[in-house]
Amino acid sequence: MSTSAAINIRNEQLSAEESKFEATLRPAQLGEYIGQTKVKENLRVFMKAALKRREALDHILLTGPPGVGKTTLSNIVANEMGTNLKATAGPIIEKAGDLAAILSNLEEGDVLFIDEIHRLNPAIEEILYPAMEDYQLPIMIGQGPGARPVTLDLPKFTLIGATTRPGLITAPLRGRFGIVFHLDFYNVEDLQTICTRSARILNVEIDDAGAHEIARRGRGTPRIVNRLLRRVRDFAEVDHDGRVTEEVAAKALDRMEVDHYGLDDMDAKLLRTIIEKFDGGPVGLGTLSAAIHEEKDSIEEIIEPYLLQIGFLNRTPRGRMATRLAYEHFGLETLMRGKPEEPTLF
Repeated sequence: MSTSAAINIRNEQLSAEESKFEATLRPAQLGEYIGQTKVKENLRVFMKAALKRREALDHILLTGPPGVGKTTLSNIVANEMGTNLKATAGPIIEKAGDLAAILSNLEEGDVLFIDEIHRLNPAIEEILYPAMEDYQLPIMIGQGPGARPVTLDLPKFTLIGATTRPGLITAPLRGRFGIVFHLDFYNVEDLQTICTRSARILNVEIDDAGAHEIARRGRGTPRIVNRLLRRVRDFAEVDHDGRVTEEVAAKALDRMEVDHYGLDDMDAKLLRTIIEKFDGGPVGLGTLSAAIHEEKDSIEEIIEPYLLQIGFLNRTPRGRMATRLAYEHFGLETLMRGKPEEPTLF
């Protein structure tokens, strides 16, 4: 698969322009939020109960792949609870003083959203424990022998932690979240609804078939569907009459090298490398990372989850293996040679 016409539809490092674009499409209230029905229903109950008791909502841990609505839900919680949202990310909080500054500036009932919370420094994480449990912040006043500990009282706040790697959350931190939700990949029907809604906001004329074509190639992820819609709009305006139909969407996505499963050039590179260089696997993560020149974290957090979800990849005790579906997708069935599939870890 050539990379000349491909675009990176999964880049999680959002530019300022992309962040602004996403914000315009983000629902502000729970009633506008599409998909994740069970999460939505339970969250509605928990928020109503907290409002009725005039309490801060309990701390929430959101897990799931990138782009499925974790940040959006945190915004909705703040809006529904009538409070402010303060957002940061685990890697940004480098020193204890960074976290202390954030916590000490919170107001009663505020929502503190920490993305990539699994990447918090362990020493900083320990400061969160009394803040989450007792709404207290222990700090040291002064330096050297004259330094003395002081405990500051914090307003009651709600911490929302988001992670793509729940297995890396320490047990002490996980145990302090009263509410834990897992957000999964979306089905095509919900993604089509999201695509239609986004098109309306962006003043893009789109029919049901066009929205469905984008949705089915959206990797089960609203963020990717919105990115694809934005690019398909460009093709519709330049090469056609501006209306997004099934044919227009299909041609545009084919030109961007996003196939019918939503796989792009990096997915193809990973799967074909396993099949052609490593006889279908199993192959270890480190070896695979070196072979395709991609970071291990990127493979585990961004590329693999969807391939596992659609059954193109297995994780076994001895490494990654391409499945029969992957061989068939690339027309490489003859390379299987009756290889047995090993038991998976997931």
